[in-house]
Order: sequence, then structure tokens, then C-alpha cells
Amino acid sequence: MAQLLIRNLEGDIRDRLRERARRNRRSVEAEVREILRAAAVQPNGEPTALGSRIAARFAGLGLNEEIPELRGQSPRAADLG
Repeated sequence: MAQLLIRNLEGDIRDRLRERARRNRRSVEAEVREILRAAAVQPNGEPTALGSRIAARFAGLGLNEEIPELRGQSPRAADLG
């Protein structure tokens, strides 16, 4: 396995990485590895569109029907009853 040394990392970035690692119950090293892994998966570093990320996250969970397009319709209150 390769090693990577990062010099001159700002203190606030280090603190945010520590906090993110704590939230995800990982070491800082494991958190940075995960961040780098995810960044390397993105083709050309271009962000994936939000709709595509949502679809990927819920793929295979059982929704098989098309969701109707709501563009251009007036908002209406939810029917909770």
C-alpha cells in the first residue's frame, strides 16, 4: 500500500476532518482514505447531478413505476388523511 504525507494543512481543515471522522465513527486516516476513494471514482472530477445521486442511492429498493413529472404544476397541500 502507498503512503501519502500532506504538509501545511490548515488547522480548520484538520479540525473539520476530525469532526467528520468522529461523526462517521472512523479514524481520521480512514476518513481521508474514504474521501480520496470517493473522489477517485468521479470521472474527471465532475460532480454527479443530484437526481442521479438520489436515484443511485435508492436503486433496487422496490420502486418499479415511473414517477410523474411535476414541472409546471401548481403546488398543493399534501393529503395526509
